[in-house]
Amino acid sequence: SAINFLERLCLTWMFFFMMCVAERTYKQRFLFAKLFSHITSARKARKYEIPHFRLKKVENIKIWLSLRSIQKRRGPQRSVDVVVSSVFLLALSIAFICCAQVLKGHKTFLSAAYNWEFLMWEAALLLFLLRLASLGSETNKKYSNISILLTEQINLYLKMEKKPNKKEQLSLVNNVLKLSTKLLKELDSPFRLYGLTMNPLIYNITRVVILSAVSGVISDLLGFNIRV
Repeated sequence: SAINFLERLCLTWMFFFMMCVAERTYKQRFLFAKLFSHITSARKARKYEIPHFRLKKVENIKIWLSLRSIQKRRGPQRSVDVVVSSVFLLALSIAFICCAQVLKGHKTFLSAAYNWEFLMWEAALLLFLLRLASLGSETNKKYSNISILLTEQINLYLKMEKKPNKKEQLSLVNNVLKLSTKLLKELDSPFRLYGLTMNPLIYNITRVVILSAVSGVISDLLGFNIRV
C-alpha cells in the first residue's frame, strides 16, 4: 500500500508539473501578445519601454506582420499542445467514466472511494483547462485585434486630406492595410478553442462519446429521453 501510494503521488506530481509548465507558457504568450498590441501606441509603448512605430509605411507593415508571426511561434509549441491535448482527453475520459458509473447506479455513486478520486481529478483538470481557456482567449484577442489596422486607415485618410501630393503613396499603404486586415481574419483556424488545441479527433470524441454519455445521464435522472 505504501509503494502504491508513493507511485501514485509521484505520477500525480509529474502530471501536474507538466500542466504548470504549460500554464507558464500560456502566460508568456499572453505577455508577448500584450506587449505586441502596445507597439503602435506611443503612450503605451513609452509606459512599457518598448519600441514604437506607426503603420504609415509599407516597410512598417511588413515589420509588424513579421513580428506578429515570430511572437506567435515563440516558445515551445508542439510539446505544450501535446500536454494540453492529453489533459483534455484525460478530462473527457474521467467524465465518461463518471457518467457510466452514474448510469450504472446513481444512488451508490458516491459510496465508492475511487469515484471521489475521479471527481477530485475532474475538478482539478477542469480548473486547469478553464485557466488555459481564459489565457488563450485573451491572447487570441490581442493578436486578432484589427482595430489597430482600422485606426491606421483612418489616420491615412486624414493625412490624404492634409497632404494631397502624397495621395498615391498613402493609397498604396492603405491598400496594404486592407489586405492585412483580410489576412488576419482568414488566419483563424477552425479547430481552435480559446487558444487550446482542438484537432478533429478530439472534436469527434467530444461530440460523439461525451455528449452521448451526458444525454444518457440526464435521461436517467429525469426519467425521460433527452438527446443532446
